[in-house]
Amino acid sequence: MLQTVRTPDLGTDEAEVIEVLVKVGQTLTLDTPIVLLESAKASMEVPSPIAGVISEIVVKLGDKVSEGSVLLQVEVAETKHEPVFTPADEPEVATPVVVEESAVVTAAPVVSAVAVVAAVPVVESVSAAPAALIHSGPAVRRLARELGVDLRQVTGSATKGRIVKEDVHAYVKKTLTAPVATQVSSATGSGLPTLPTIDFSKWGEIELQPLTKIQKLSAQNLHRAWLHIPHVTQFDEADITDLEAFRVAQKDALKAQGVSLTVLSFLVKACAYVLKQYPKFNASLSLDGEQLILKKYVHIGVAVDTPNGLVVPVIQDADQKSITAIAKELAELSAKAREKKLSPAQMQGATFTISSLGGIGGTAFTPIVNWPEVAILGVSRASQKPVLNGQTFLPRLMLPLSLSYDHRVIDGAEGARFITALNQVLVDIRRVLL
Repeated sequence: MLQTVRTPDLGTDEAEVIEVLVKVGQTLTLDTPIVLLESAKASMEVPSPIAGVISEIVVKLGDKVSEGSVLLQVEVAETKHEPVFTPADEPEVATPVVVEESAVVTAAPVVSAVAVVAAVPVVESVSAAPAALIHSGPAVRRLARELGVDLRQVTGSATKGRIVKEDVHAYVKKTLTAPVATQVSSATGSGLPTLPTIDFSKWGEIELQPLTKIQKLSAQNLHRAWLHIPHVTQFDEADITDLEAFRVAQKDALKAQGVSLTVLSFLVKACAYVLKQYPKFNASLSLDGEQLILKKYVHIGVAVDTPNGLVVPVIQDADQKSITAIAKELAELSAKAREKKLSPAQMQGATFTISSLGGIGGTAFTPIVNWPEVAILGVSRASQKPVLNGQTFLPRLMLPLSLSYDHRVIDGAEGARFITALNQVLVDIRRVLL
C-alpha cells in the first residue's frame, strides 16, 4: 500500500531543503531521517513517521516546503485492523449530523499548556455555508463543543472521512501554533487608530528592503507583548570591579580548555541564583489573568544578535550549572544561532531573558518583556566611574542594569528588591556558593 509522507509542523512558515538523506528503494524504519531543512531560525532533520520502502522522492535540493508539503511516497505492508470501539467513545455506526447554516461556530482560543509557549491562536471566522454532513460520533462532537472547534473546519482521518478525537486535537494544535495573523501589524482589533499610508517617494529617493523572517516574527511578538503587558523598568548599576578582576585572572586558564569566560556567563548564573529567591520573576500569568504559574525550573534565554536578526537560545537549568559550564554552552549556542543551526527546542521554554548590549554600547535601555515571561534584564556597557568610599573617590567598574517587568505580576517594591539582590550578587559572586 502506497502512503504519502508530508512535512510536519515546522514552527515557521516555510523551510528550504538543503539535504536529502534517503534514496529511492531504501528501506525506512520509524524515525529514519529523511531530509534536512533550513528555516530562517534553524536547521532540522525530518524523521520518517512510518516504515516501508521508498518508491518516490518528491522534493529535491533547494525546494521550499511548508507544513503538509509532500516529501516521499512509501510502499508499506498492508495490515488489517478490526475497528475497536469503547462504550465511552462512540457507537459502531457514526450518525451523520446535519449542520444548519445558522449553526455556525467560531473557533475560539483554547487555554492550555500549549498556549503558554505558542504564538497567539489565530481566530478564524467561519462564513455561512450550505448545510453539510459531518461524520463523527457523539464523543467527538462533545469534545469539539468543549474546545470551541467548528467540525466543518476539521479534516477526518478515519474511514470515509469520519472525524475522530485525534483529528480535533490536531486541528487545535495547528491553530495554536499558526503564525500570528496580520492584525498584529495593523490596527484592526487593537483599539488603536489606523495609521495612514504615506508616499515617502514624493520627498526624495527611497529604497524598499524586505524584512527577514526573524525580523517579522520578532516584530509580531514584541508588538503583542507591548500591547498586552504593562511595562515598568527599574534601573541600577552594579559594581563589577572585583568580578572583572576575577574573570581576567581565570580567562587564560579556561581559554586553554576551550572555554571563553565572559561577564554574560556570570550574569546568567547570578540571575538564576536570584530567581530562586524571587520566584514571581520566574513565572507566567495565566491567560485569564486569574492565576500565577510558578515554574520550578530556571531556563534563561539569552538574546543573540545575528546577521538575520535577533534570536534567543535558552540555557536550561541554569541554576544547576557552573559558571564554566554556562560559558561553554553560551559559546556553542551563540555559534549555532549565527549559523542558523539552532533547533526549535533550543529556543523554547525560557522563564527569564537577558538582553546584553554591553559589547555594542549605551548606558541604559528599556527591554520589552518576552511573553509569556514576566521579566527581562537589559545589560549595557560597563564603564569606569568615580565612586565615593566614604572619604575619597575611587575608580570602579560599573555595569548598567535595566530590569523590565509585568506590573500585573510584580510591583515596584519587588522590582527594586530583585535588582538590588542581583546587584549584591554581582558585587560579590561568591554569594552563589552560599
